[in-house]
Amino acid sequence: QVQLVESGGGLVQAGNSLRLSCAASGRTFSIYAMGWFRQAPGKEREFVAAIRWSGGMAWYADSVKGRFTISRDNAKNTVYLQTNILKPEDTAVYFCAAGGRLGGVRQDGEYDYWGQGTQVTVSS
Repeated sequence: QVQLVESGGGLVQAGNSLRLSCAASGRTFSIYAMGWFRQAPGKEREFVAAIRWSGGMAWYADSVKGRFTISRDNAKNTVYLQTNILKPEDTAVYFCAAGGRLGGVRQDGEYDYWGQGTQVTVSS
């Protein structure tokens, strides 16, 4: 089992930044990748970014490429999502996920463990 706890969400104005954190505990050695997904009201959950737990590779949705950066601190078992130049359309609940597999980091079905989510609201 892997437990995930997100933090760092909040209410910000457009153009500003937030850093989301996801602390993992438990059987983290079994993780291939950590991902961030988001779900806006009335919409399906969508992929945002992912990073290989051992490092070296990261993936981004086109909608956030160049604005968001995913990183990890293995010593702290924590993954971060730095969100810059936030837009109102970035408003959503952001979920951290653990699991994934080679070739399957963009699909939420490939992840085994999920956090409770953290709300990000961007005002115009």
